[in-house]
Amino acid sequence: MAKSPVVIKKYSDRRLYDTSASGYVTLDDIARMVRKGIDVQVKDASSGKDLTSMVLTQIIVEGARDRDTALPLQLLRQLVRASDRATHDFVSWYLATTLDLYQKAHEVARARFPEATEVLSRPVEYVRSLLAGHDWPPAGDAGEVQRLRLRVEELEAQLAHRSGPRRRAVRRKPAKRRAVSS
Repeated sequence: MAKSPVVIKKYSDRRLYDTSASGYVTLDDIARMVRKGIDVQVKDASSGKDLTSMVLTQIIVEGARDRDTALPLQLLRQLVRASDRATHDFVSWYLATTLDLYQKAHEVARARFPEATEVLSRPVEYVRSLLAGHDWPPAGDAGEVQRLRLRVEELEAQLAHRSGPRRRAVRRKPAKRRAVSS
């Protein structure tokens, strides 16, 4: 069941009143709510007209004024050109879909980051854990698999030996030959 949106009433003096928290809020407060995933709806206090788009656009514009995070110029030009209803609807749908996909990809990446660091730090153990529940080695390949296991162990031992304290080899320069004069 979807939560009902937080209703913000906008008064003629430009003040914004959060009806759920019973207090006045700023545009920054509304921006924080939206970033947290809270559905916000802004209505004109006297007429009840939905002002959500206008207020969210105002948040974007004021955020761009304060920081160097304005929308790309090409995108802004396309938005201005999208003056007819069909183009506006398409651009709105496209942007909403693209941003939803980006957000989902970001959430998946954030959730899988610990697993990725584990794989990168210990790849051999990760592969072993993947193969743990399977019939391995396959029948008939036991000799080949055994040879590969021994080779992997040799390589691991070599890596362990190389990663230990390194000795610095001292190179001696060959002695210069002097020309013999006669």
